[in-house]
Amino acid sequence: MDEDVAVKALAALAQTSRLRVFRAIVGAGPVGIQPGQLSQALDVPANTLSFHLKELHHAALVSVEREGRFLRYRADMNAMQSLMDFLTAHCCQGLPCGDMLNVACEAGPC
Repeated sequence: MDEDVAVKALAALAQTSRLRVFRAIVGAGPVGIQPGQLSQALDVPANTLSFHLKELHHAALVSVEREGRFLRYRADMNAMQSLMDFLTAHCCQGLPCGDMLNVACEAGPC
């Protein structure tokens, strides 16, 4: 993932309601979720939700599929993992991130 793509994804998530929408879509798993279900679950008006979904789709964090007259949104788990990999690419002093907690604990109180 290059920096421009990462910035676009992070910018899309840098808004409280949009982050809640994204987390709800992730929570729906591979089945995905329809906007009406999201609107009801999160108590977000349809027009506001539409704007948030468009931003998440534009940032390539979610995919959308038409099912007749309905839409179904799914989190792009590969994009999410790529973003996480990008953010952690240079972390933990060269150690796998899972081991970093032990390094910190050895250096002092946890």
